Amino acid sequence: MNGVTESGSALRRPEAATPATHAAHETYTPELWRLPRVIGKTGRSRSSIYDAIKAGTFPRPVALGGSSVAWVSTEVQAWISARIAERDAKAVP
Repeated sequence: MNGVTESGSALRRPEAATPATHAAHETYTPELWRLPRVIGKTGRSRSSIYDAIKAGTFPRPVALGGSSVAWVSTEVQAWISARIAERDAKAVP
């Protein structure tokens, strides 16, 4: 098993943390997202994602072995945040 479910969700170990300690030590562990999840999160098609990778404007996937690839969740989320920041920068008069 490669740590990713068929639906594209990363397998994660349950963390033992109480609400008080969790808030004080909150960290985000990057996940590996398969293409269907990346499409769902970004709203882009498969071909536009690969076109953007070629253009250097979208995060490159990581190889999982064979022909399987996945994207690092934090990189995709950073890409989404950058699109939001661009939109907000244009909206300011």
